[in-house]
Amino acid sequence: MKLTIYVKPNSKKVYLRKEEDGSFTIAVREPALEGRANQAVIAALSEELNFPKSRILIVSGEKGKKKIVEVDF
Repeated sequence: MKLTIYVKPNSKKVYLRKEEDGSFTIAVREPALEGRANQAVIAALSEELNFPKSRILIVSGEKGKKKIVEVDF
């Protein structure tokens, strides 16, 4: 399953919100440096979906705020 994710790095509040268009917005505390925000996004999705981190992959958008994430059920 593929999900569209919008990431807000350097956020004071950490949250995951489903938008009306079916995409998700994830705010993480980590900065967008050296992939730390991407790792935080995977960790947040893993916790929210109760799914192992190894089964979640960022397919596109590794260096942008809009990402396509694939969850391998």
